[in-house]
Amino acid sequence: MQSSSLSDARSPLLLGLGLVAGSGLLLGSLLLGILLGAADIDATTVWQAIFQFDGSTEHLIIRTVRLPRALLAVVVGAALAAAGTITQGLTRNPLAAPDILGINVGASLAMVLAIFLGSDSRNYVWFAFGGAAIAAVTVYWLGSTGRQGLTPLKLVIAGAALTALLHSLTTAVLLLSQQTLEEIRFWLAGSLAGQELADLWPVLPYITLGLAGSLALGRQLTLMSLGEDVAQGLGLQTAGVKIAAAVVVVLLAGSAVALAGPIGFVGLVVPHIIRIGVGMDYRWILPYAMLVGGILLSVADIAARLVIRPQELPVGIMTALIGAPFFIYLARSRIKR
Repeated sequence: MQSSSLSDARSPLLLGLGLVAGSGLLLGSLLLGILLGAADIDATTVWQAIFQFDGSTEHLIIRTVRLPRALLAVVVGAALAAAGTITQGLTRNPLAAPDILGINVGASLAMVLAIFLGSDSRNYVWFAFGGAAIAAVTVYWLGSTGRQGLTPLKLVIAGAALTALLHSLTTAVLLLSQQTLEEIRFWLAGSLAGQELADLWPVLPYITLGLAGSLALGRQLTLMSLGEDVAQGLGLQTAGVKIAAAVVVVLLAGSAVALAGPIGFVGLVVPHIIRIGVGMDYRWILPYAMLVGGILLSVADIAARLVIRPQELPVGIMTALIGAPFFIYLARSRIKR
């Protein structure tokens, strides 16, 4: 059983070439994110702004607005996709993702509280980690109650209930402070606008650690996908894997929310796209998910900038337009089974 699931008839050579091609597409989406926007700037000017900066208005737009935003889209997309992939692999639930289970909303509420209380901005990411961790523990506890223990359906229902509660608490805090609402209104919808490279650097080590940790968990998650009893029979310490995976998800989801707000559905959609072509080996699924997550959020952010140009939409709205119908389709297919 182990060998049939792990091999899954996919050629390692083809999968490796796919990663190379995906890296090229990711680079292309990054370049398009720098090139496209409200102002028309040609590729030559973009090149000069990066390598021959002269302080002109167009160069400033590239250096201070588009380049940071394009990099953030890649980093946040990779983090959200990896977090969603780990969540689905750990729970063996195709409907699971940090935003569906309330983890992103928990981090978001904690960030809102930090701003409301006037905390130093350098501490925001720690609030996000704390909120994500509390939400993760809570939804796991709620989903585990009852005689049957943790089931995929109970986990999703618990996540939906917790998400609704945390949304209500977030709204209550914002009603108490108009200043807090004005400060983070766009961010709450999930947005990359207005971010600078200075916002990325403090959070990047945690995202890097989370992405590296997710890659290290590839083999363990593949064994867990065979069933917990089978994984234990093969010598896997499942309790340790669950704890490590939970820590990685909190790092990735908390970091992503701290940077860009509660962007939804990237972590839900991407793993399904990957499994169609890659199979069930998480040693391959996870690196592919990072690439596709970065590409998806980059493309969504470009579309958010261009669809009502010269104004723009929060990127979270664009991902919801893609992800919400996909979630409904998944939910209906699960009910029919």
